[in-house]
Order: sequence, then structure tokens, then C-alpha cells
Amino acid sequence: MLLFFLCLCNARFILAQDSASDAEQKNLQLCYAFSKLLNYEIDTLAEPLLFQTVYDWLGTPYKYSGDCREGVDCSGFVGMLYKTAYGISLSPNSAAMYKEVKPLKKNALQEGDLVFFKIRKHKISHVGIYLGNNKFAHASVQSGVTISDLDEPYYKKYFFKGGRVKK
Repeated sequence: MLLFFLCLCNARFILAQDSASDAEQKNLQLCYAFSKLLNYEIDTLAEPLLFQTVYDWLGTPYKYSGDCREGVDCSGFVGMLYKTAYGISLSPNSAAMYKEVKPLKKNALQEGDLVFFKIRKHKISHVGIYLGNNKFAHASVQSGVTISDLDEPYYKKYFFKGGRVKK
């Protein structure tokens, strides 16, 4: 966890020094930052706006039914991400979002796919967005907006399926 925090601080420092007018340089720095955060080499990002938005929202506190910087829940976060990065509006809760995707197994996930979890009463009750290398961004009750690994025991236990939004 300390290593993750140090990488995050380093990534924030690098991005803070960037000139916002130089899109190519910003994309390279974003690739570097997420290479460190996700623990694998990223040469290019298919959707830099997705990663920039995740980065900008990291640490936002959790708030049930929230959808703003003061507090956001998992479906509010994923809905905002999809609207910002892809211009697609999704349903307002995780179970309804699942009806809007083509289901996928974990090994078929790609950047931008959704990941669903059955945590409460064996119903879909949590959603995140897949970033690559088994990592996903989501709003957790304990940590707010964060990046987690699908193989962490808690998420491995409750993982249901992934899904690709039908465009």
C-alpha cells in the first residue's frame, strides 16, 4: 500500500508539472503515471481521457447515490466516467448497467470494459471500470475512488462478470 501511495504521489507531481497545452506530452506523462500505478508498461492509451478522468477523481470520497466531487458511489462514478470519456450515458445503478453490456469473462476484459460484483444478497451491487492488467477503478465505501486488483481476495470472492457496453 505504501508503494502504491508513493507511486501515486510521484504521478501527481509529474502531471502537475505538465503544460496543459501540450496534449502529446500530457499523454506520455499519463502513460508513465499509469504504468507505475498499474504495474505494467503502457506505451499508449487507447482512451487517454478515461485515464485522465480516473486520475482526477482518485481520492474522491464515497457517498451513497453521490455523483459529484463532494462524494460519489460506484455507479455514479462509472456513469460519469463513461459520459466524460465516451459520451455514453449509462443507467443510474450497477444492476441496470449490467443490462446494457455484452457479458464477458475476466480473461476477455479490455480497457474501458465494466466489471460487476455480487456483494449484497447475491445481486449485482457494485461496478467498476477495467483499466488493464487486472486493475479496475471504482468508488469503494472505505477508500472512495480508488484502483484495485480483481485478484484481491475481497474482489475475487464477489466478482461476477465483466461487460462491454453495447454502443
